[in-house]
Amino acid sequence: MSTPIHSNSSRLLLEESEVAPYRFADSISSKGFHTLAYRDWSCQQDIPESEQKTPVICLHGLTRNGRDFDDLAKHLSQNRRVICPDTVGRGHSDWLRSPDDYDLSQYNLDTTVIAAASNLQHFDIVGTSLGGLMGMILAGMDRSKIRRLVINDIAPEIPMNALQRLSQYLGENPLFKTLEDVEAYMRDKYAPIQPMKSNQWKKMAKHGVMQTEDGYRLAYDPLITENYRRYWLLMYFNLWDYWKSIYCPVLVLRGTESDFLTEQLMQRMQGELPHSEYIEFSGVGHTPSLNCKEQIQPIIDWLDKDIAPRNE
Repeated sequence: MSTPIHSNSSRLLLEESEVAPYRFADSISSKGFHTLAYRDWSCQQDIPESEQKTPVICLHGLTRNGRDFDDLAKHLSQNRRVICPDTVGRGHSDWLRSPDDYDLSQYNLDTTVIAAASNLQHFDIVGTSLGGLMGMILAGMDRSKIRRLVINDIAPEIPMNALQRLSQYLGENPLFKTLEDVEAYMRDKYAPIQPMKSNQWKKMAKHGVMQTEDGYRLAYDPLITENYRRYWLLMYFNLWDYWKSIYCPVLVLRGTESDFLTEQLMQRMQGELPHSEYIEFSGVGHTPSLNCKEQIQPIIDWLDKDIAPRNE
């Protein structure tokens, strides 16, 4: 299948890899079909599929893309398959014809399509921010296929001050002349994401933009912000009903300086879902970057440890 073509004629560099090639799947919205891109990290050990650990789907944040999980996927794929999609409207995936379709229902429909295209019967989810909200819904639905859920720094309810901070730069659609300009912009706007080394900021800049005739623009459809501004800032957005319906094991990661997952919200999450577990990373905001051993190893350990099944 050919590389998706974005509606603004911009392009991204599609880097192929034998370990994690890009694959594509077609999904549908209210206005027609669109193509989804995802990196498919095959199990690095030469072991039968039946002996591999449960596959993992990694779901990124609102304006990000699947390349955010490269470091985590490299480690997870030692003994399992890892799928890292670009959510529709981001990265290498198509942009939707109608901005009205940029919502959680569409994102989860697309995730289900990718799981089916990858022949995944059951899978774990690691979801950062928006990806965590997607995971809550998928795990809280009847007959869920989610075996374990890792949520990175998000709650079923988003504080208004966090939404207002995000809205200050969301949808700006700036034009950059150089990748150095992109890096400076991302260091400023994504400063709470930690830890981040110099080479990691450069990588985020490289994979977070698309090249145009005039320079570089951020690699997401600016119209994803329309539903955000229309609904998220005008209503008390929450997913507590889904949260309370989650049956599978849950691990929640939190940056101690996060304005999205406050300590009060974490305490409520524990009260509403007693079997959920929590790890906090000191001095980190929204979100933990999941690109260092101190953050990656606890995820691996938790996914691999034995957890006693809960009674129905």
